[in-house]
Amino acid sequence: MPIRVYKRVTNGRRNASVNLHAEVTKTSPEKSLLRPLHKTGGRNSQGKLTVIQQGGGHKRRYRLIDWTRRKDDMPATVVGIEYDPNRSCHIALVRYEDGSVRYMLSPKGLVVGSTVLSSGSQIDPRPGNCMPIRHIPTGLELHNVELEPGKGGQIVRSAGMAARLTNKEGRWATIVLPSGEIRQVSLDCRATIGAVGNADHALVKLGKAGRARWLGRRPRTRGMAMSHHQHPHGGGEGRSKGGQTPSNASNTKAKGGRTRGRGKASDKRILRRRFSRRYGQLVL
Repeated sequence: MPIRVYKRVTNGRRNASVNLHAEVTKTSPEKSLLRPLHKTGGRNSQGKLTVIQQGGGHKRRYRLIDWTRRKDDMPATVVGIEYDPNRSCHIALVRYEDGSVRYMLSPKGLVVGSTVLSSGSQIDPRPGNCMPIRHIPTGLELHNVELEPGKGGQIVRSAGMAARLTNKEGRWATIVLPSGEIRQVSLDCRATIGAVGNADHALVKLGKAGRARWLGRRPRTRGMAMSHHQHPHGGGEGRSKGGQTPSNASNTKAKGGRTRGRGKASDKRILRRRFSRRYGQLVL
């Protein structure tokens, strides 16, 4: 049972659940792949608060992830599945035949002792194998997808996520992203076969404020409770947001608003925008 729901014996356990991380087999990280991770607390280089509701949390160290998967035609064996405090999915420590070790995202179905391979040509499309999209059969699930050849995976990296390869035509492949967006990427871009593991991450309920503070999330203040110069919903003589469209402190629309910049060269590669489940419409 990956998700455990406790009895309501205390207020802190009421409505709370925890992820048992049943897939994790290795508890101590690889020291050679650790780096210090500096916290900003939501402040910029001048020390000014630019992102609210951030700060505190448990101390972390960053795990170096191999996003490019360019160690071609050399089999690697999965040494262990680890918990990563910096991301929602689990990571897998793999050891290559030359003795080097690297971290990669752990896809669904990957176990200790499995062999993964990365190649620039056609290989067996098994979960964890990485190759250019031109060699991947249509209809398969993908993750850690590159947007530019050689830049490394940039999209579909969260727990339980997977994109679906639907079509290949000319120099471009068409993939359906988890958000519902349909996008074209170059056939030379690489992707990893399978869906990202730890899909139960979305089912966890924190249950108490303390668990949110452990993650570095500070208490949220309603915009209507702020002054007019702190939030678009603030100010006024009573409880009113003044007809303002629901938004955050920087006036970004909270319900189905556009978050992507206009005029990007890659706009022509987006065949259909993502779908807003809140409003039931496409986001333009």
